[in-house]
Amino acid sequence: MSDPMRPRASLRTAVVWDVLKDALDRRVKATGQRPDGGAAAAGLDVLDTGGGSGNFAVPVARLGHRVTVVDPSPNALFALERRAAEAGVADRVRGVQGDVHGLFDVVDRGGYDAVLCHGVLEYVDDPAEGMRNVVSALRPGGVVSLLAAGLGGAVLARALAGHFSEAHRALDDPAGRWGEGDPVPRRFTAEQLTELAQDAGLRVGAVHGVRVFADLVPGVLVDTEPGALEALLKLEAAAAELSAFHSVATQLHVLGETSGTAEGAATAEA
Repeated sequence: MSDPMRPRASLRTAVVWDVLKDALDRRVKATGQRPDGGAAAAGLDVLDTGGGSGNFAVPVARLGHRVTVVDPSPNALFALERRAAEAGVADRVRGVQGDVHGLFDVVDRGGYDAVLCHGVLEYVDDPAEGMRNVVSALRPGGVVSLLAAGLGGAVLARALAGHFSEAHRALDDPAGRWGEGDPVPRRFTAEQLTELAQDAGLRVGAVHGVRVFADLVPGVLVDTEPGALEALLKLEAAAAELSAFHSVATQLHVLGETSGTAEGAATAEA
């Protein structure tokens, strides 16, 4: 498959990567950019908020795009720099310290063709404000890849582990937390995440469930059973688009875009 990430890790990233890569390819066609053309202006401008050590930023840069990673952790940004250098894309990856609430202290408004907001909204004080900032960073027709913790997956995981009271508490809690020891401050349903995106001005194109089965399957089975990893990847991909499985996914992925398209702008100028 096209995923450049490690096979075992791809269980957690494959669905998102495939959807994101397709979205970037469509944006390339819409803007007329050519990531493989070698010109200084080739490729898209991509912003990765909370991108950490570059799990997505480096593969995106390997496609030929320029990626700016905004993350509050100096250690993560140091790891990003090293990882980008090892992948041969140091000239296309830039890391800056900051967060989504103070986003425009470190990057420009309206300067990006795509924004990745992965694992961010769970941790910010005001998800709606964070979402508005993400959208404000986009050019017309720009794409947002939004990934956040799913409520149903946490409830199911606690129940299967025998922690029934915690599962019930997560189900009833407005933030979807199962207790004081829960490391995730907030979780979302697919409807809540979609509403956040739409309220910020995005047109939602697709919603996917991520890690529907992967977190429930024993790792030893995946690592030792011949063909199990590939079969599980295919199962995840098949279930991801089905709304029936969104309610039990560990994470939810929303793909949206701003109004206006590069194609429309080019037509208007002509």
